[in-house]
Amino acid sequence: MEQRTVDPQPEGTERAHDYTLRPTSLDDMAGQEKVKQQLRIAIEAARQRGEAMDHVLLYGPPGLGKTTLSYVIASELGVDVQASAGPLLERPSDLAGTLTSLGCRDVLFIDEIHRVNRVVEEYLYAAMEDFRIDIIIEQGPAARSVSLPLEPFTLIGATTRQGLLTSPMRARFGITAHLDFYTPEELADIVSRDARLLGFALDDQGALEIARRSRGTARIAKRWLRRARDYAQVRGTGRVNTETVKAALDILNVDELGLDEVDLRLMEAIIDKFDGGPVGVTNLAAVIGEEAETIEEVYEPYLIKEAFIKRTPRGRQAMERAYRHLGRPLPAGSSQLELL
Repeated sequence: MEQRTVDPQPEGTERAHDYTLRPTSLDDMAGQEKVKQQLRIAIEAARQRGEAMDHVLLYGPPGLGKTTLSYVIASELGVDVQASAGPLLERPSDLAGTLTSLGCRDVLFIDEIHRVNRVVEEYLYAAMEDFRIDIIIEQGPAARSVSLPLEPFTLIGATTRQGLLTSPMRARFGITAHLDFYTPEELADIVSRDARLLGFALDDQGALEIARRSRGTARIAKRWLRRARDYAQVRGTGRVNTETVKAALDILNVDELGLDEVDLRLMEAIIDKFDGGPVGVTNLAAVIGEEAETIEEVYEPYLIKEAFIKRTPRGRQAMERAYRHLGRPLPAGSSQLELL
């Protein structure tokens, strides 16, 4: 592969490039093959019938591309997309304004849909099923309900915590898709594509090094790619390769498995302060200075997936791999079977 140096770019150029990095079709997206196969069929069926696509619920850990996939769906359908977030929809009037502005078969994307106000959620039911919304006008004895028809639309909801959605809400989604962590090969494809679009060269081994340290998460891989590019430009030779990536991520205290300072502090707290656990997430949050929700949504999924810790009915417990990675001796009298 031809190598080029990374040239400093005028202020604002990178931001202009950023808008081109998001894929516009399912074929441009790497990974999530089962989800894409399911969506391809649903999208093509909706296009052939000239109907709005069934409502879609995307769930999974943060940084796996739920927002990106929502925009890709709209692009594949050839319609406009309006985006909002659950915490922003506090009153029915907020929802009514958004829904009435949708065109025929448009996509409404709601991030963190599990945080939608429960009163607003009740209004969503009729909108999703019957494409109408009932609003109350006037007050007191003169108050009356008016039903407003809506254009057929597709609601795409994204959440990191599917269990917090109510059963009536989950039941109204015709398509439910779980986004899983990416393989190193898939992440290498993602960062290689971004490097091409940003206009600099990244060799195959450098891409794999970024992928191995990205915790199976596309958002993290993209972040490390930018930091490696910065290092190559300022302190390196301008070539982004394995050595550049290692040097850049060493400065950020990201180890060869992608664990950062918070991951290590979390495992050290379980082992050193709570004798390997089990320990409740509230106590862990107080010790390492992070919110309990952040630990549950951001850090724990990868640590559990990679067998560093496990959840038990009594709390979080360190596993053998955590002891070995931190260089700690296994507890006296414990066996590998008990830790696993």
